[in-house]
Amino acid sequence: MLPGLPRSFDRPLRIAIVGAGPAGFYTAAALLAQAGPASASEPRDRLQIDLIDRLPTPYGLVRFGVAPDHPKIKEVVRVFERVALDPRVRFLGGVELGRDLAVADLTAHYDQVVFSVGGQSDRRLGVPGEDLAGSHSSTALVAWYSAHPDFLDLPVDLAVEAAAVVGAGNVAVDVARILGRNPEDLASTDICDDALACLRQSRIRDVHFIIRRGPAQAKWSPPELKELAHLQGVDVVVDRRELELDPGSEQELLEDPQAQKNMEILRALAERESTGAPRRIHLRFRVSPVAIAGEDGRVTGLGLERNRLVGAAGDVRAEGTGERFTLPVGLVVRAVGYRSLPLAGVPFDDRRAIIPNDRGRVLDGPAGSPLPGLYAAGWVKRGPTGLIGSNKPDGTETATMMIEDLPALVAAPKPPIDELLAARELHPVDFAGWKRLDQLEVERGRAAGRPRVKFARIEEMRAALATEPVL
Repeated sequence: MLPGLPRSFDRPLRIAIVGAGPAGFYTAAALLAQAGPASASEPRDRLQIDLIDRLPTPYGLVRFGVAPDHPKIKEVVRVFERVALDPRVRFLGGVELGRDLAVADLTAHYDQVVFSVGGQSDRRLGVPGEDLAGSHSSTALVAWYSAHPDFLDLPVDLAVEAAAVVGAGNVAVDVARILGRNPEDLASTDICDDALACLRQSRIRDVHFIIRRGPAQAKWSPPELKELAHLQGVDVVVDRRELELDPGSEQELLEDPQAQKNMEILRALAERESTGAPRRIHLRFRVSPVAIAGEDGRVTGLGLERNRLVGAAGDVRAEGTGERFTLPVGLVVRAVGYRSLPLAGVPFDDRRAIIPNDRGRVLDGPAGSPLPGLYAAGWVKRGPTGLIGSNKPDGTETATMMIEDLPALVAAPKPPIDELLAARELHPVDFAGWKRLDQLEVERGRAAGRPRVKFARIEEMRAALATEPVL
């Protein structure tokens, strides 16, 4: 039983979590931990949590954002599966807020509603030519090679000699690695079949990292950087002159152990001689995109400006020098951050691209007042920062606010949402349905020597579930 729930409550406390990715699961886990073990006789007598997702598959960015050649990271789904199998939790897949349900529907059927929808879009560079064919966001490209249903038909053309990846975080490293490595190394992963076929036809020989500031400010993790250095058939090219530090960066390096490890790896790479490998990944520091050049509607180059770094430690900024040049590339991928999108009927701070909130309690506007019963978790709460595990303390904080608010709840009628879903002819995929899909994917993968072969299109998932259950 959740602490603080009024004794007048003679029905289960109903909670909806919109978004069944890491933030949603960690929030549910924190609520279950506070409630204690389920009663064997009446396991759902006091608490019912519905995890609602617009896709028939759970796990969000773990399924569609973790690189296919990083299977260890995906093992976190075992934790989420334990949450989903708790008798007090249901998964309702294929139900979309705004299309199938309104916020008013949720508040009519649930005592508390959590929005944990993540970052569905991306930050733009804001330069001319950004919408040319051959210019993509990392959000779209990662989803494409991860078999996300929304991005299967992304027009990716890899019949080019060179590509540029703009950014200095782990997502940028993932994209550069996938573009630069031998596609046969990916054939034993769960990468999207169509993406693998496209990568096998790739003519890319040079991938250029475009990094606005210096090596001390790069946000990738050392293991990600080190992995680049060990790719077979790839030379990683670093100009030692670009590793020289300004005073502010030198001080930042002294105070940041991760930056020190990155710098150690970069200096070792700068000393390497070329092996004549067929593909190269170039790390280019202190350059900013100023335009994407094109011809006949397609990318032909990336206009860059060299930067100098100014400012004290903690406030090191890139300042253009006026020296410009064009890098001949046929593909540009911006990896400068995810961005959440507004939800119909939910306040949104467009400047910060988050739901305005106080420790998870949704506010009616920036610096506004709490909206009772509405909460946020994950990237839509704090912005697109941190790793998958960063959502655990975030979800715990939101769950703590929800529990603090329980004494003020009024035991108004909140019927289960099942009748409304049936009336609207909505047929959610439950967790048992997902496990059938999961088993089918694994079986398909086993036949091909892969961990799984994903169902990519929603129609395929629905058709598979319409067949006899897999035993």
